Amino acid sequence: MYASRGTQLTVGLFALAGIAALAYLSLNLGKVEFFTPPSYILYADFDNVSGLKVGDGVQIAGVPVGKVISEKLDNVRARVGMRINRGVHIDDEAIASIKSSGIIGDKYLAIALGPGDKTLDDGGVIRQT
Repeated sequence: MYASRGTQLTVGLFALAGIAALAYLSLNLGKVEFFTPPSYILYADFDNVSGLKVGDGVQIAGVPVGKVISEKLDNVRARVGMRINRGVHIDDEAIASIKSSGIIGDKYLAIALGPGDKTLDDGGVIRQT
């Protein structure tokens, strides 16, 4: 009638593994970051940012280099803040654009580097969108 101690231990381990898997999936799907890599902030102004969300990726040549961290209305344009990984240099003539990926049409922010000599620092603004 009663389960043996070995059976109770096995069921307990499976329950803990299930709870750990659910916690991992919840944090991963929720795009929760506990430790942000060393980075700096850049901004870009757009006429339309429909579909782009906070947490979406920033890519250069298809390589992830950061994340969108904010969207707000600045005068009549939308100002998008992005966290760029330290070590990635973006010049002052770069072009930022919003693109879609996949069948569902997830959005991401793509940056095309330009021929500029000066790199943008923390708080810099990408002028061409």
